[in-house]
Amino acid sequence: MAGSVDFRKLPPLKALKGFEAVARLLSVRRAAEELNLTHPAVSHQVQQLEQDLGVKLFARQGRNIVLTDEGERYYICVQGALEQLVLGSDAMRRQSQQPALRVQSYITFSVRWLAHRLTRFRSQYPHIELHLMTSGNGWEFDEAHADIGIIYHRGTLPEHLYWVKLFDSELFPVCSPSLLEGCEEPLTPQQLTGYPLLSVYTEEKHWNWQRWFSACGVTERQAITPVMVDTLVVALEMAINGEGIALVNGPLVNDDLASGRLVRPFDLAVEGEGSWGLVCRRELLQNPQVQTFIGWLQQQL
Repeated sequence: MAGSVDFRKLPPLKALKGFEAVARLLSVRRAAEELNLTHPAVSHQVQQLEQDLGVKLFARQGRNIVLTDEGERYYICVQGALEQLVLGSDAMRRQSQQPALRVQSYITFSVRWLAHRLTRFRSQYPHIELHLMTSGNGWEFDEAHADIGIIYHRGTLPEHLYWVKLFDSELFPVCSPSLLEGCEEPLTPQQLTGYPLLSVYTEEKHWNWQRWFSACGVTERQAITPVMVDTLVVALEMAINGEGIALVNGPLVNDDLASGRLVRPFDLAVEGEGSWGLVCRRELLQNPQVQTFIGWLQQQL
């Protein structure tokens, strides 16, 4: 075990490097040239190592030097150890030179679902530097600035993009339980029109209250004038504070529903026209960092 090794017995690394070069080249002069040292300096390293070990590592044969039996055995050991050090050091250098993995996600998805899970990713994969990019009003994958996108999409994507579906689009209202105090029975979609509704104007293109009521079969309703905000993050904070009912798409409030901070007025949900998924350029599928993040995200779901 590594903990039982007495590293004080380890010979100086310079002496090991000098010995390895001389043993491989069988020439002190050539070893000195390779290591960019003087001939006496390399000779001193070998002598220092022989004194430390208490054995002769080289012998003279005429004008040449050869390894002794002890030197042969020790050379195999030293060469293997130095080779492992080189390989391990190269791996660390490549790892440190890896560019950060850039992940694009919407503000609400980042704040309410992804961000607090990234500590798990960091704990599992400390060698991967991850940059989370939040997109505000843009819904499309920004492939010029992101390696991976977690987006909501309808229709088909260009052929050069790879898509992994994460979960279906499901639209349903949520509110604070305080807003429903005094209600003995679950509400109906029709009754929601009597409550303050919260709408996100950047999401109007994909879903809104008018479409949701129509999908629920509510044809006769009063004019809907919801409070308009710019992000679902704001709408959900207002809903948690009892200031209205927000329309949610996807698993963004799972934690709030589990804790009771938010409730669903009824179980009815409407299927959206798109789906949530992960997207990246196909050429990046061979990137180990991309593979790791995709696998990790699927495990989280």
